[in-house]
Amino acid sequence: MKFPLKQGSVQGLIAFGANLPCKGAAPEVTIAAALAALEQAGLTVQAFSGLFRTPCFPVGAGPDYVNAAALVSGAVLDDVAATLALLHRIEADFGRTRATRWGMRTLDMDLLAVGESVWPDAETQDRWRLLPPEAQAKEAPGQLILPHPRLQDRAFVLVPLAVVAPDWVHPRLGLTISAMLAALPLADRAEVVAI
Repeated sequence: MKFPLKQGSVQGLIAFGANLPCKGAAPEVTIAAALAALEQAGLTVQAFSGLFRTPCFPVGAGPDYVNAAALVSGAVLDDVAATLALLHRIEADFGRTRATRWGMRTLDMDLLAVGESVWPDAETQDRWRLLPPEAQAKEAPGQLILPHPRLQDRAFVLVPLAVVAPDWVHPRLGLTISAMLAALPLADRAEVVAI
């Protein structure tokens, strides 16, 4: 089954993560407020995964993360750069600073996919998706890559995505969200627990 497109509309997948309070509010409250901010900015939230708790990595390095995913639609998705800018603006409104890659944060919103688009092109997406784990810690793309190049590797992303878009097919891998999740080790999947 293909990504469930409404006639005449583009749909996208967004992942949420937070493990620090924002202005005294718990991450669960921040993610709910970020969803409302997306709606106020013109995106329609068609499905929301609910909230999941995931251990901070490495274990003990900080508070557990709260993760979620949403299936959204709206005209802004026609321009992926504008969509990314919108997500970054909302993150900043909720106290996100980009000082440390993969660090603790008040709010992280990742644009994971827009329909079946591959951005900026198949060769670039493949390069970043196939980057060895040791290189991932050292290198970061200087541009948006769609689908997100680590999407298939992360249980904290796939578990919530399986709630909102289990049948979405990765345009480069040919696998559904459900299949990518099933391919992950059971221990990784078990760490992502519904709240």
